[in-house]
Amino acid sequence: MIKAILVFNNHGKPRFLRFYQRYPEDMQQHIVRETFHLVSQRDDNVCNFLEGGSLIGGSDCKLIYRHYSTLYFVFCVDSSESELGILDLIQVFVETLDKCFDSVCELDLIFNVDKVHYILHEVVMGGMVLETNMNEVITQVDAQSKLEKSETGFSATSGRAVSAIKNMNLPELPRNINIGDLNIKVPNISHFV
Repeated sequence: MIKAILVFNNHGKPRFLRFYQRYPEDMQQHIVRETFHLVSQRDDNVCNFLEGGSLIGGSDCKLIYRHYSTLYFVFCVDSSESELGILDLIQVFVETLDKCFDSVCELDLIFNVDKVHYILHEVVMGGMVLETNMNEVITQVDAQSKLEKSETGFSATSGRAVSAIKNMNLPELPRNINIGDLNIKVPNISHFV
């Protein structure tokens, strides 16, 4: 099971964090610092997995990471996960981000955190791997983007309708309508528009 997914830059600044176990915020910060210290001290020509830090599971936990340009992508997993499978999963996640953001960078992760969370939820949810096919993930992300755009169109349409009604030059409506025994009071609609 995946316990956490951490993305931080070369200076240890967190750019994206997802914990699948509950930790207080100060403990999360300690985990990020410890993980950065463990991962950043490693030489580039050694393997990309090591025993987890003392804070996130000790000897039962493994840190599996990849370093791309200025970002470290670290998956903290328990001993039941395959190291090579998680390395491939990191590759799928990064390539999907790269396709969705046209060459992903730190700023994409910072300013589009909702979209990054959505992409991650298509790949991993609740610490369990859902999808490893990058094309399927991209198809779902594109469908979500189309849905968001269509919803934006609906809200813009209703906004235009309200402003059109406001700009209409309507004659003054009568306040009381009497039809035989029926007396109808017409509310003032100017405060509705």
